[in-house]
Amino acid sequence: MRTLTVLAPGTFASLQDAGRPGWAHVGVGHSGAADRGAHHLANRLVGNPTDSATIECLLGGLTARADADVVVAVTGAPCPVRVNGRDADHHAPLYLRGGDELSLGLPEAGLRCYVAASGGFDIDPVLGSRSWDSLAGLGPAPLRAGAVLPLGEAAADGARVDHAPVLLPTLETLTVTVTPGPREHWVADGLAALGERTWVVSTHSDRVGVRLDGVPLLRAAAFADAELPSEGVVRGAVQVPAGGLPVVFGSDHPVTGGYPVVGVVTDAEADLLAQARPGQQVRFRAAGITPRRGPSR
Repeated sequence: MRTLTVLAPGTFASLQDAGRPGWAHVGVGHSGAADRGAHHLANRLVGNPTDSATIECLLGGLTARADADVVVAVTGAPCPVRVNGRDADHHAPLYLRGGDELSLGLPEAGLRCYVAASGGFDIDPVLGSRSWDSLAGLGPAPLRAGAVLPLGEAAADGARVDHAPVLLPTLETLTVTVTPGPREHWVADGLAALGERTWVVSTHSDRVGVRLDGVPLLRAAAFADAELPSEGVVRGAVQVPAGGLPVVFGSDHPVTGGYPVVGVVTDAEADLLAQARPGQQVRFRAAGITPRRGPSR
């Protein structure tokens, strides 16, 4: 059996795949990779189906040993990659022999790196997925030193590229497009108010959602004292809790919520937000709305 042994998990590492859709009616969320694009690319680089499990690493730090020949790839946040202590490529297939050690350093920007291995990680799924859901506590437990991860059978054709040029995460201000949500009218000035402010990613952000600090949004006068029944929510939903500071839901978001969803961002832009570091600035560009000119409030 081919295996990969985790020597050090870094800050936090877990297995993630395409998630477990179809269980919201019993209170189980979708989960899956926080940056879906980076997860899919890592799998493609090693010849796996894109729904194969990868290792999602928070701020790098992972060290793993290949116990047999395997092709791996590291994508996502641009971290230093080393094989047996020597520099190796990011966003490229890496051919490891049995006994070789792969290590990831601290990313220059972004939060999450993804490690795929040819054949995928053959761990028993829970409700059809190998993803760890941090909110529900479902799936294979977060990785620890000494964990031995069995690998599935690698595809015969394998990787077909040497390197994948991609747009890497940066520390610059993120500007994301948001479309109106079902409760936009619950916030005074709606998406225009959301887009006029510059927001800062909170240190309380996690896989459940990107929490934003800034000048709070105000309820529209007609809904100042109103209560909203719990409603279904999706990844990328921009919810405004009672305090007026938005939360953009991520992969481990709850299946329902009792606060207004004023907007929704696309999957691709939810990926960008999944790589946003605490302290990084975020601006929203409301689809079809031109923000009023003037200084940010």
